[in-house]
Amino acid sequence: MEPACMLCRRAEADPDICGPEMIYEWICAHLFCLLFASDLCPRGTKQEKDMEFLPMEIQRTAQLAAPMVCFVCGKRGATITCQEMGCNRRFHLPCAVEGGCVTRYLLPFSSFCWEHRPQQQELVAPEDTKCLICMDPVEGRTTYGTMVCPACKHAWFHRACIQGQAMHAGAFCLQCPLCQNTKLFLTEMLFMGIRIPVRQASWEDNNAYAELYQRHRSCDARECLCPGGRGVAEPDGPWQLFLCRSCAAVGTHRCCSNLGKS
Repeated sequence: MEPACMLCRRAEADPDICGPEMIYEWICAHLFCLLFASDLCPRGTKQEKDMEFLPMEIQRTAQLAAPMVCFVCGKRGATITCQEMGCNRRFHLPCAVEGGCVTRYLLPFSSFCWEHRPQQQELVAPEDTKCLICMDPVEGRTTYGTMVCPACKHAWFHRACIQGQAMHAGAFCLQCPLCQNTKLFLTEMLFMGIRIPVRQASWEDNNAYAELYQRHRSCDARECLCPGGRGVAEPDGPWQLFLCRSCAAVGTHRCCSNLGKS
């Protein structure tokens, strides 16, 4: 069996919410369970991947949280406290979404319960408005689960949908699905608790569109006259390959289409 996180006490948790498992000697804990824990301070740089935690401090934090009850699931061991002054609600990180909590995935990694969470400007959605990502209906106004683009105020989407898109697009490609605003959109999403990893888009990692970056290199004339075959593409002369100016997916030799030199 996989080891359980010492802070949220779950062996299986959504990696988009809790992050990867970190192993410190005999202790296992999710990265963001560590960063959001109220009684735990990281060491090292301010970069997520470079932050370090001492095993004894992680164990001490877990012991302090042992009697603390999560207001969402009702179980003990809640290590995260609402940042609102005077609020003593505590919860586990995997319980945050279910409890309507907001966790901001940027320094200083602050958390808020359902009562004190930041909220978007209250707007009413037009009738029959659908999420631009999943195309299912959204609620009739801005809520925890229904969000709107702060720039154009016309793009509506579910929190879960924009979170999924943020994980694929990353900070370098995420933008409003309608008006394509970037700066204001990213700032608002981070403020509202959407995790946006600082990396390039996932479709760039696996070369999903690699073929689109390759220039077409064959003659598509009905009858190719080149002695070397359709694959010849010289820089000049009768066997220079010209591509369609519209799609660049079809080409022909100069001679094969009786094209002049001009």
